[in-house]
Amino acid sequence: MNRSCKLLLAIALPLLLLTGVKAEEVVRDGSHRHHPPQDQLLHEKFYSNWHMPDNPVLSCCNNADCYPTEVRYVDGRIYARRREDGKYILIPSQKVERNRDNPDGRNHICAPPPSASLIDTVYCFALGGAT
Repeated sequence: MNRSCKLLLAIALPLLLLTGVKAEEVVRDGSHRHHPPQDQLLHEKFYSNWHMPDNPVLSCCNNADCYPTEVRYVDGRIYARRREDGKYILIPSQKVERNRDNPDGRNHICAPPPSASLIDTVYCFALGGAT
């Protein structure tokens, strides 16, 4: 686990405890329900060696932070749907992957849950071929 993921965990875990969220709710609301079973291993392999496009020495985190997503285009900008609250968040252009294909042609985002950050944060984003 890289340093940014550890920091995120250090911030998010106390917030989850303060809000009374149970561990099983985190898992139930986590990435597993967003990965079709047939794609689970494919996604895990893709996410495990994905690095930030704007800082290739940093990992995009892991399967817990990354998931397939829906996108919208507004005024030439990409917005991706955050799974925890359904909000469409702006994808900074420097976070868009341009040097590797995604595993299944879908859009993928790596981002912390909204409870873990005061601002909408995106670690990595891969635009699918079917959008």
